[in-house]
Amino acid sequence: MTPSLYRDTWAEVDLDAIEYNVKQIRERIPAHCSVIAVVKADAYGHGAVEVAESALKSGAQMLAVAILEEAITLREAGFDVPILVFGRVAPKDVAVAAEKDITLTFFQKEWLREVKRESLPGPVNLHMKWDTGMGRIGLRTEDELHQLVDELKEASNVKLTGIYTHFATADESGKDYFIMQNERFDKLLQAFRGMWEEPVAIHTGNSAASIRYPEKMHHYIRFGISMYGLYPSSTVKKEQIIDLKQSFSLHSRLIHVKRLAPGESVSYGATYTTSDYEWIGTIMIGYADGWIRKLQGIDVLIDGKRMPIVGRICMDQTMIKLDKEYPVGTKVTLIGKQRDEMIGVDEVADYLDTISYEIPCMISSRVPRTYSGK
Repeated sequence: MTPSLYRDTWAEVDLDAIEYNVKQIRERIPAHCSVIAVVKADAYGHGAVEVAESALKSGAQMLAVAILEEAITLREAGFDVPILVFGRVAPKDVAVAAEKDITLTFFQKEWLREVKRESLPGPVNLHMKWDTGMGRIGLRTEDELHQLVDELKEASNVKLTGIYTHFATADESGKDYFIMQNERFDKLLQAFRGMWEEPVAIHTGNSAASIRYPEKMHHYIRFGISMYGLYPSSTVKKEQIIDLKQSFSLHSRLIHVKRLAPGESVSYGATYTTSDYEWIGTIMIGYADGWIRKLQGIDVLIDGKRMPIVGRICMDQTMIKLDKEYPVGTKVTLIGKQRDEMIGVDEVADYLDTISYEIPCMISSRVPRTYSGK
């Protein structure tokens, strides 16, 4: 459902772009490999329910999130496909996951022992996480692996259905660390196959690894940032191995336009002062919406032309130096395309000296998401 707009500021998500990007990676990876659509953090700020629908429609077979709450939201929205939670869920909450058929990540012997003592409504599906070099969560040694497998064999209320790892440098030009992690994974996998006979799903590839090393992918790949049309790094973008379409755009409208005389200042701290007669426009978006103060000076698009933000960005409003007078209600694009001009997510990320992942995620829920291409 499209939300009601009581102020003229909104983010637009192109669901056709989501479908296009999933189909692009589907064509690149081996036929035996399936797609896990990563929709954590409300689908990277795009809207988990809407993105999940489009991803599954275009060929994804499984969903993944970061925390149990996100998985429950998807179940309550009616999704019946497998859903994997990447983060640790407390043993006392595993019963909820079992009840809702949500797959959990595990990597600790003590955690498994606690879960074995819990009264569950049915067996809970588990994916075992191996830390091959990310240094975040996951077991690291064959000894740890042996201990976990021994615990699994004695557990009646859990079922091992998957194993995975995460690459730390798959998006970088140097391949040595990726190769090392892959070799560590293969060594652990060889040891595991000597301990466990039942089939399990194996997935190692994030967006970068699946794009750059499709031949090394196993049963699944985890399609995250690139599902949203964003490249994992400038290296991957320059390689142009895969064509992606950005799905996120951000817009507002002018709510006030005034002409200031020379020597007049704009916004808190008087950090911008006019040097001549200037037209200044105001839009209703600010740092409470995730359009943070560090974006002072970046361009926006009006009438297909670039115009700069001037003065400090306020909590709820932002000012723009206009090239002429425009009527109230004129559309302003902060991220996206107008005519032949484009301000991409990457451009905003570069301006903030951060990564593209952060930009749609930082636009707060106060900004309604609208959807096209459904």
